[in-house]
Amino acid sequence: MGALLGEQLPTPRQAALARRVFTGRTRRYVMTSTVEVYAYEDSVEPVREEAVDPHAVAVELELPWDDPEFAESHYGEGKRQAEAVFAAGQDLPYVAVRVAHVLGGDDDFTGRLQHYADRIRAGEPITVPVVNKPATYIHVEEIADFLAWVVGAYFTGPVNAASHGLLATEELCAALAVHLPEGRAVFRGVEAGEVSPFSFARFYGMDNSRATRLGFTFGDVRQWLPKAVAETLGKGD
Repeated sequence: MGALLGEQLPTPRQAALARRVFTGRTRRYVMTSTVEVYAYEDSVEPVREEAVDPHAVAVELELPWDDPEFAESHYGEGKRQAEAVFAAGQDLPYVAVRVAHVLGGDDDFTGRLQHYADRIRAGEPITVPVVNKPATYIHVEEIADFLAWVVGAYFTGPVNAASHGLLATEELCAALAVHLPEGRAVFRGVEAGEVSPFSFARFYGMDNSRATRLGFTFGDVRQWLPKAVAETLGKGD
């Protein structure tokens, strides 16, 4: 069998199972990882893959990964450890696609952009950190294209998948607000506590140069953002 695209594998237990099942049965395993593996980084520049070396990540299979609440609250750590499971041996070549925050699509189940649209319509404040830092993003169609490209390629190891450019919460909301009668978003900065989706107290940018060198051409986030906004508003209205 050629390369196999695995499901999201949010926990190391699931990764260990996949490794046992597919070793010797597929040429290469592709797992979807996440930008959340960089949760302990706070670089002033987009982070590169080597910032998190899966060979150096401790695997804790004894943690309650089968508890949905625990797995959700430890999503990034689960992905870090899942990568580490695959990196621990040479018997199953793998790729870990570290996916940026995904926007767009008529079937977006996260409701994150819709959250902003609803707040703007209602004139309610959008809670953000006092120092609100930007992040990298990718359109749902672009990540689908990227995964298809990865399956047909031959490289291994972690790879960042993100469109060119950075966006902060304010720019996301501005792109929505121009299509809404209220026409503006109101922000409330907080020092601590829960904040709105896509609001970050630390820099959340990923460097996509490895994938670019390997041959994939990313789009620019500001080119596809209007499409993602239109998809969100079309769904919400």
